Amino acid sequence: MIGVYFSGTGNTRHCVERFVQELEPDGETFSIEAERVVEAICAHNEIVMGYPVQFSNLPKILRDFVIGHSSIWKEKRIFIIATMGLFSGDGAGVLARLLARYGAVITGGLHLKMPDSIGDEKVLKRALEQNQELVRTAEQRILKAAQELADNRPPQEGIGFWEHLAGLFGQRIYFRDRTDAYSDKLNIDASKCIQCGKCMAICPMRNISIKDGQMVPNGKCTMCYRCISFCPAQAITLLGKKVYEQCYIEKYL
Repeated sequence: MIGVYFSGTGNTRHCVERFVQELEPDGETFSIEAERVVEAICAHNEIVMGYPVQFSNLPKILRDFVIGHSSIWKEKRIFIIATMGLFSGDGAGVLARLLARYGAVITGGLHLKMPDSIGDEKVLKRALEQNQELVRTAEQRILKAAQELADNRPPQEGIGFWEHLAGLFGQRIYFRDRTDAYSDKLNIDASKCIQCGKCMAICPMRNISIKDGQMVPNGKCTMCYRCISFCPAQAITLLGKKVYEQCYIEKYL
């Protein structure tokens, strides 16, 4: 078994690592950005895949990865972990349906509420203690779900028909334009930016570059909030206008 994930601020990475370690202490996990990830998927039949839900949908970078490597999923047995800040309905089901199209066998799904990574919307922010409790609860649910998978009775969260309807009418039908294409809404405040280049180095899309001595986005943001959470000057925003919290999993462990 291996774990495969996309993670912006580390929430999903942490959950996939804990799940795989519970089943196989020496099991490896790979980001979809890793050089060896396709090779690892081809070499294993049992896979745990995780990602953060965006508007009850897949991050565009993950959808492109799955479609771009459509030939590698046939007969792979895949358990799906979807992390979220609020609600998704069929967060796991969105990936399940896509993978099934390419011949994968979906063994189950798990929805985990984690600290919200959207750091520039005040309404979504929780106290540190609340976020720490979310992580502790998620870890307990991970241990339980891993044992259930080992006992051949894995949870099926987000997989069914009613969950599909909940995700579709709860968010996705109204916000589909947010994830159908990469976003061009990322903003870098030149008056705050110290031009350290960290955002450019950590962006999974290589969306940020230097032009005329300034850091500028290039219209291909996958909304992972990685650059926003790690910018030392808090100079970057996406959905909101001000950074209220920089969110990354190490704060909550």
